[in-house]
Amino acid sequence: MQDTSKQYDAVVEECKSLFTKKMSDYGSAWRILRLPSLTDQIFIKAQRIRQLQENTERKVDEGEKSEFIGIINYSVMALIQIELGIVEQPDLTTEEATKLYNKHIKITKELMENKNHDYGEAWRDMRVSSLTDLILQKLLRVKQIEDNQGKTLVSEGIEANYQDMINYAIFAMIHLSESDI
Repeated sequence: MQDTSKQYDAVVEECKSLFTKKMSDYGSAWRILRLPSLTDQIFIKAQRIRQLQENTERKVDEGEKSEFIGIINYSVMALIQIELGIVEQPDLTTEEATKLYNKHIKITKELMENKNHDYGEAWRDMRVSSLTDLILQKLLRVKQIEDNQGKTLVSEGIEANYQDMINYAIFAMIHLSESDI
């Protein structure tokens, strides 16, 4: 599991690097997005990945990796929005946003480590396409919870679903990096 922790951290660093660069370019404009808007952005990314996996012809020269990075970063943004609420104007500096990013990734990694311990790294035997499907399933669950105004009877809440999406996307990126070797 030590390899998983190092690989996880490497993926997070790549995603966080892009996040902080975009914060420098755009500020925290994303802070005005409501959760359904973030969910829809993640959904678009996951749908595109599925299309890339199913179609042999590509008209845009971007692969799955950049879309998985988007899923991770938009999911972290959603977790921050859940914590802080939505605002009318951008309100976070790059430093503040990065601290929040790190906080939510730390919590999400701890969840992964606990599940990874209990499941025995079962994700290593999964295909990237299966991880994509699980992300899409989580997105459909989140959309339903959002449509129900956050009310659930027995299900985990939206936050846990975003965390699972982050972890599935990181696992997919680890698989993709191992296939590049």
